[in-house]
Amino acid sequence: MAELDTSGGGGKGKKTRSKKMSTKVDLTAMVDLAFLLITFFMLTTTLSKPQAMDMFMPDKSEPEAELTVAASRTMTVLLASDNKIVWYMGIAGSTPPTVDNYGKSGIRASFLENNKKAIAFTGNPKKGLMVIIKPTDKSNYKNFVDILDEVKIAGVPSYGIVNDVLPAEINLLKDQGVYK
Repeated sequence: MAELDTSGGGGKGKKTRSKKMSTKVDLTAMVDLAFLLITFFMLTTTLSKPQAMDMFMPDKSEPEAELTVAASRTMTVLLASDNKIVWYMGIAGSTPPTVDNYGKSGIRASFLENNKKAIAFTGNPKKGLMVIIKPTDKSNYKNFVDILDEVKIAGVPSYGIVNDVLPAEINLLKDQGVYK
C-alpha cells in the first residue's frame, strides 16, 4: 500500500510553505509474494538424482557355475595404493604387467585397445574384452568407483569383481613398487 503524507510544512506562524507531498511504499505484500515464489520454485524443482550403475551378481543357487573365457581376451586389473593400477592380459606372469593411471590417456586407452583386439580375435562384438577387477587392501573406495566408471566409459562388454587377490599378484604389485 502507498501512503501520502499531507501534514503542513510550515513553522510556528511565520511563513507558510507549500505543502510537500511525500510518498511511502509499504513493501510487506512484495516480501510475502517473494517468499511464496521462492517456496513454489523450491517445491516444484526436480533435484538431480544420483546415478547408479547396474551390477548383475551371480545366482546363489548355482555355486559351482563357472564362466570359461579365453586368456587372450581376459584383462586383470589390480587396484594398488596411491591411485595406481596394474593390469596384465591373460594369466599372471604370462605377459608383462603395466602400471597405469586413471583417465583418458591411462587405463581407458588400454581398455579400448584391448577390447578392439579381443573383438578382432572373436569376431563378435558381444564377446569382446573380459575385465577382472581385483581391489587390494591398499586401494580405496574412490579407486573402485573410478575403475567402474572407466569400464563403463570404454564400453567393455563384460567385467567381474573378485575380492581375493592371489599371493603371486601381491608379489607382482610389490615388484612394480605400487603396493606400500
